Amino acid sequence: MKFVDQTRIFIQSGKGGNGCVSFRREKFVEFGGPNGGDGGKGGDVIVEAVTGLNTLVDYRYKRHHKAQKGQHGMGKNMTGANGQDLVLKVPVGTQIFDEDKEFLIADLAKVGDRVILAKGGHGGLGNTHFKSSTNRAPRRTTPGGEAEEMYVVFRLKLIADAGLLGMPNAGKSTFLSVVSRAKPKIADYPFTTIAPQLGVVGVGESEFVLADIPGLIEGASEGVGLGTRFLGHVERCGVLLHLIDGTQEDVVGAYETIMAELEQYGGDLIDKPIIIGLNKCDAVEEEELEEKRLALQNASGQPVMTLSGVTREGVKEVLSALWDVVREDKVKRATEDEGHTSNDDDSPATGDEWSPI
Repeated sequence: MKFVDQTRIFIQSGKGGNGCVSFRREKFVEFGGPNGGDGGKGGDVIVEAVTGLNTLVDYRYKRHHKAQKGQHGMGKNMTGANGQDLVLKVPVGTQIFDEDKEFLIADLAKVGDRVILAKGGHGGLGNTHFKSSTNRAPRRTTPGGEAEEMYVVFRLKLIADAGLLGMPNAGKSTFLSVVSRAKPKIADYPFTTIAPQLGVVGVGESEFVLADIPGLIEGASEGVGLGTRFLGHVERCGVLLHLIDGTQEDVVGAYETIMAELEQYGGDLIDKPIIIGLNKCDAVEEEELEEKRLALQNASGQPVMTLSGVTREGVKEVLSALWDVVREDKVKRATEDEGHTSNDDDSPATGDEWSPI
């Protein structure tokens, strides 16, 4: 299946049904009076985050989505049927922007999150509503409400606990394939990975989700290579693993290049916990490896771990370090969610309080 993480679609809610002009006509009944029914309400356009999806490919080829119209009112005071709501199912982590991508409409970060993007038009009133003692045969009705329509942009940011960063051929895909059951494409040329990959990593009896994104090169923030578009998929991660190819000459330059691109991109990525791993240690002499590790440690100001995805040397230690940060992040988020829940429970309910559908 093709991976699509951004698409632009057109949505339109349903128009409300018109009210009906009708009079009761029955044998032996004089002056039956008006009995025109109301129109039905138009359908809403709703976006809902569901499990089982990890791409927006369904909206790549079908760009126009319209909800059902409300039926018109009928005689005998029959109200028209309401239009059926249109529910657009998207992966968890989908963000919805306006057409110009300047305003974030909604961020569907959890399963079951939903938002009404376009409300259906209200049903029109039939002539029964306008009868009075002085107007016993009204021929007045109101039309149904107009439909709402707009262009919106869906952007998917995958939900992962940890993310992989590095230049092309740093061994990210190999690492992901070793620590999980993911089967990313692996080859000896740059940009083997052209779409983000997810894998579930087991550490003891615990698990976390690891995301691999295409490699970054100098100038990626300006569109060089595959650009920084895929960095959005690691924005939600609690920790980043920066893999550096230990076989290259300038490991410090590779580190500084990636960090510069993160700073240019923004999104608070530069402030996230980052674990640095010097990869492919099996292909480097011990003295040279230690020299590069110390140089990298001095440049970054933090410990540098050595590992090899092929021989699995040092992989267990790296996963343990990742899990320690992921676990702390999960505990922190759970505490924040409990705090929000308790505040919501303590707040007094009012008649005007909005509640999600």
